[in-house]
Amino acid sequence: MKAGRKASKDGYSHKFRAIYDHEVKWESDDVRGLLKLPPGVKVKVLNYDPVMKRIDMKQRFPAGYVEPRHTHTSWHSILVTKGRMCVAGKDLRPGDYVFGWDIPHGPYEYPDGCEVFIVYMGDATHVWEKKDLLKHALKWKPKTVTGKKGVVRHLKKRQAGKI
Repeated sequence: MKAGRKASKDGYSHKFRAIYDHEVKWESDDVRGLLKLPPGVKVKVLNYDPVMKRIDMKQRFPAGYVEPRHTHTSWHSILVTKGRMCVAGKDLRPGDYVFGWDIPHGPYEYPDGCEVFIVYMGDATHVWEKKDLLKHALKWKPKTVTGKKGVVRHLKKRQAGKI
């Protein structure tokens, strides 16, 4: 097989990739529209295969962010790489793992911000209800000054209905 070959008979990309993190810029998911989450999430798409419907990416959630309870028609495999992800009664830290499928899951809280590596297989569009996010009561407390400021900012946005 030749190095750099882009597709095979099965239609999937078999191209080998080795990417430096700094080569891929963070962009707003609001612009790319892959996930359809409330504003504030940044993404770095490392690999996208539209035939296989696979997306490998990093996601960055700001301090105080709440990802609403949601569904999607994909599965996802998540590795926490920085910060805190609080979900399902667990305070997850770098190295911890989450798997989700097409049943409702979340909400996820990011009291001090968080960065994850995530693989989606299928349509990653999140389906969620604004009213559920607006009435969500925070369960996790921030442990950093940045987190405390982020929670205040996020709560003000929610109180103003700007989510």
